[in-house]
Amino acid sequence: MTIPTVAIVGRPNVGKSTLFNKIVGEQISIIENTPGVTRDRIYQEASYQNKPFYLIDTGGIDESKETFNNEIKIQAEIAIQEADVIIFLTDGKEGLTENDFVVRDILRKSHKKVIVAINKMDVKDAKNNLYDFYELGFDTYIPISAIHNTGYIDLMDAVTLSFQEKENMEEDMRLKLCIIGRPNVGKSSLTNAILNEERVVVSHIAGTTRDAIDSVFKYHGEEYVLVDTAGMRKRGKVFESIEKYSLLRSMKAIDQSDICLVVINAEEGIKEHDKHIAGYAIEKGKGLLLVVNKWDTVKDTSIGEYTKLIRAEFQFATYAPIVFLSALTKKRVHTLMPEVVRVKENIQREIKTSLLNQVVMDAYQLNLPPSYKSNRLKIYFANQSGIKPPKFTFRVNNKKLVHFSYQRYLENKLRQNFDLEGTPIVIQFKNRSGDE
Repeated sequence: MTIPTVAIVGRPNVGKSTLFNKIVGEQISIIENTPGVTRDRIYQEASYQNKPFYLIDTGGIDESKETFNNEIKIQAEIAIQEADVIIFLTDGKEGLTENDFVVRDILRKSHKKVIVAINKMDVKDAKNNLYDFYELGFDTYIPISAIHNTGYIDLMDAVTLSFQEKENMEEDMRLKLCIIGRPNVGKSSLTNAILNEERVVVSHIAGTTRDAIDSVFKYHGEEYVLVDTAGMRKRGKVFESIEKYSLLRSMKAIDQSDICLVVINAEEGIKEHDKHIAGYAIEKGKGLLLVVNKWDTVKDTSIGEYTKLIRAEFQFATYAPIVFLSALTKKRVHTLMPEVVRVKENIQREIKTSLLNQVVMDAYQLNLPPSYKSNRLKIYFANQSGIKPPKFTFRVNNKKLVHFSYQRYLENKLRQNFDLEGTPIVIQFKNRSGDE
């Protein structure tokens, strides 16, 4: 199932974040009447008329020599390259400006589908400027008011015209892996090492983005899909050299995968950005492996010592297996796929209800939750309600009595009794009375 991507671009202060929030349906972007507020791209899943897509908000493109402007331009160019459809948002109230032509020139080079949305059409003066925008030379122009909801349906109909409804998307049942991490940690080398190691590349699958190619390979007779990530693309080094700009591609790859391999550069050690990327994978419920690459360059630290360091830094993912290898020299690359297979089994593990309840009730009796205002949490029944990742539903007397520390205790007990290494697990509590 390949989900298309839409990017909103334009000069500063034309209402990009307001439109983004309207489409997504949440107040995610920071809205402020100061140009340059949205400096980092914001990325979110969205849907219109049951057609799913990814939506990217970008900072305003401005040719003046102020702080951040060059970085914002680079980040917007990355968003444009990732997108299948681009909403070029302009300001009907102010009319055409020099920066609009700068944005136009960038968009023309992309050869992507561009829809010009002329915003703030609720203002009287805007109607006088409407036809000036045809000078930009694109095919589709839609007047809107992001604040007052005018023209929204026309805009979204045009944006999603060629998108598929969710039910019509073909589901690929093969396990999907993605290799993610900061720039220059060795993602490309590890990709090549995996494909060369197995020596059987079955095929390449073209994604919606023109140069996104997913690779299919066989391991022990079973096909796996290696989802395209930033490291697999031969693009300008300027994009890859800026850490936060690589995050969008990682996020897209994570969303399309079942298991994420977070690559850490053993030479450089663990960085905050490594943790951010791993955190996003967990948030999305994906299987997780930590891959310490360039291990051949480390001379004065043992695997045991480095493992302790990683466990201390990744305390939120103590269940993730750690693999040490060198993608370049191929040393220890053979240790990776057996761990992938194990995580694959665990993200879709199904536990018998009787066994699950035995473990949960034993854990409950061993450590009763604290009482609150003479009320104590009671657990009546537990069942597994999903896989990828494993989800468990606990029927209780009052879910408001669940403390996060007790939920963590129950999760630890499940992990102690069942092999759930490499997978996050989701526990939800529901009131037995039906009052959710």
